[in-house]
Amino acid sequence: MLDQHQKNIATFIHLSTFSRFIVPFGNFLGPVVMWILHKEKSKFLDYHGKQIINFQISLLIYALILGAISIPFILWSFFGGFDFFNFGNFPDFHLVFKKPSAFLALAGGLGVLGIIAFIVEIILIIVASLAARDGKYYQYPFTINFIK
Repeated sequence: MLDQHQKNIATFIHLSTFSRFIVPFGNFLGPVVMWILHKEKSKFLDYHGKQIINFQISLLIYALILGAISIPFILWSFFGGFDFFNFGNFPDFHLVFKKPSAFLALAGGLGVLGIIAFIVEIILIIVASLAARDGKYYQYPFTINFIK
């Protein structure tokens, strides 16, 4: 049987991801430290600690993939609009800005997707922390289980 203390700790394990707004990599450090300190106390705390750590690692991988896809489009759009071949005479130096390309629109769309993913992440963390508060098990969607 779960006591209120275990439910509170499980809730704080999830909410500790918000420490990233204060401490760099706090979204990893907070849950990992709390999980390591409390994983031996109950299976409930061990489960919730593993869930949030797996979720944060999965989000990092998804963000790296999204960045790897969008950065080349941004660079192509940015540098494709400059006239780099007219630098011979410095007094005649000029930059030519061309019409924004479809690549820039695609990169912007991927940026919007990243913002939506961030908002969904915050909502899912709050939902998981509320489930932990109520003594329920919660599994994050789109999570790769690295720690089993």
